[in-house]
Amino acid sequence: MTSTDQLSPDSTMNAITEAVALGRDGDAATARIRLLEIWRGLGTAGDPLHRCTLAHYLADLYEDPAQALAWDIRALDAADALTDDRVQRHHAGLQVAGFYPSLHLNLADNYRRLGSWVAAGEQLTAARERLDALPDDAYGAMIRTALTEVAEAVDRRSTERRASAPGPAA
Repeated sequence: MTSTDQLSPDSTMNAITEAVALGRDGDAATARIRLLEIWRGLGTAGDPLHRCTLAHYLADLYEDPAQALAWDIRALDAADALTDDRVQRHHAGLQVAGFYPSLHLNLADNYRRLGSWVAAGEQLTAARERLDALPDDAYGAMIRTALTEVAEAVDRRSTERRASAPGPAA
């Protein structure tokens, strides 16, 4: 999933995008606070696009892989409730299928960092099975490269944070 720099008529997506930008600019603590405030307003039954996007990016703001895992599971659960119609009302070019490689990649990386090798391998397989949904662009290349990095780290039984992983550096 990629965020957009332009404002949309969706005020919740705009608030999420603004918080994500804070995190990317190095203010992970404020970004987490803002995203958690938005989450409280959404609740577990809120718009699945909002929940998926928020949880996906919030997971990246936690150094602790267990905390990140909890948010990545929420993102995957929300994606399962999404429809192409809903995501295309936000951005005409989006398809839900394109979300899954990144969502499964993040789960694989969290499980790997927790030393749960079988679970990490299952998520890598799930991500690979959905790679055909990714565009042949810089985003698709980034996800494919990260999948290779995570798979290599699983093979080495490394629980160290990847240097290329999104989010705050340790």
